[in-house]
Amino acid sequence: MHSWTGRPCALLTGAPLAEGFAVGSTTDSADPDAREDIGEDGSRPRYRQTGCLAGLTGPDGASWTLSTTATVYEDAEPAHHAYRVKEDLDRAHGRGPERVHDAAYATPTDDQGRPGRTLVLRNGDLLLSVTAYSPYGSKEHDVRDDLAGIVETAARLMEDGLRDRDAPSPSAS
Repeated sequence: MHSWTGRPCALLTGAPLAEGFAVGSTTDSADPDAREDIGEDGSRPRYRQTGCLAGLTGPDGASWTLSTTATVYEDAEPAHHAYRVKEDLDRAHGRGPERVHDAAYATPTDDQGRPGRTLVLRNGDLLLSVTAYSPYGSKEHDVRDDLAGIVETAARLMEDGLRDRDAPSPSAS
């Protein structure tokens, strides 16, 4: 189980995102109001979203960008459905996916010449998307490892920070 936070950027400052990288300016994007999603069989599961946009400074002083979006559903099944839909859409648009593990995949992305990487992760009632972009003019093969490290570390920090430690553990089925 996961909980919503109004200060998601604070979750990213607990540990370095990658060696030599520093988090600079951040902007929280947190909507406390529950929304309804269009689910399977006409269901309308409720969820809340929170996210962070952060500027990063690389070891050489260059500017990188990181964005996260965490969607916390009322139950695990709607999060699983949303994950499958997103994965199917990414596959249909030719954006991968590269399997990271059973409930996470990554895709390469590009923003006007800035190589990037997006990691999409599902854990229980949480659907998390993390995207990082390298500086303009970067070559994808030169920044691949840094992008992977940044998105994976940011995803781990966000998921861990949103985990509801007071929630009961799911029962084995």
